[in-house]
Amino acid sequence: MKTAPSKQDVDSSQLKNIIVGALEDAKANDITVIDVKHLTQVTDFMVIASGTSNRHIQTIAESAFKKAQEDGYEKMGTEGLGQSEWVVVDFVDVVLHVMSPPAREHYNLEGLWDIDAQQE
Repeated sequence: MKTAPSKQDVDSSQLKNIIVGALEDAKANDITVIDVKHLTQVTDFMVIASGTSNRHIQTIAESAFKKAQEDGYEKMGTEGLGQSEWVVVDFVDVVLHVMSPPAREHYNLEGLWDIDAQQE
């Protein structure tokens, strides 16, 4: 018997969709969403995207947290803002990673968290 999704599941899915929409608006590349609820209690989704330059990476991350904030979601913290090839934005239920293509290939978060990561 299938149970109805919890409020937290609905909220985290809604937040994930808001973040993905902001990434698309900011022209992020290779957006991947990984559902990690079954792997960890720390977060529900990992969202990974690439930017074309350090400035683009910063803009993508800033766009995501501004859009989430407009919709009533707060970020717990950020790491890497400035001149970084990898920015992490922690929304608690959703963790966003915006990376340069070389950093993304090197760290291979998709392989680490879910071999069958689904493309959005």
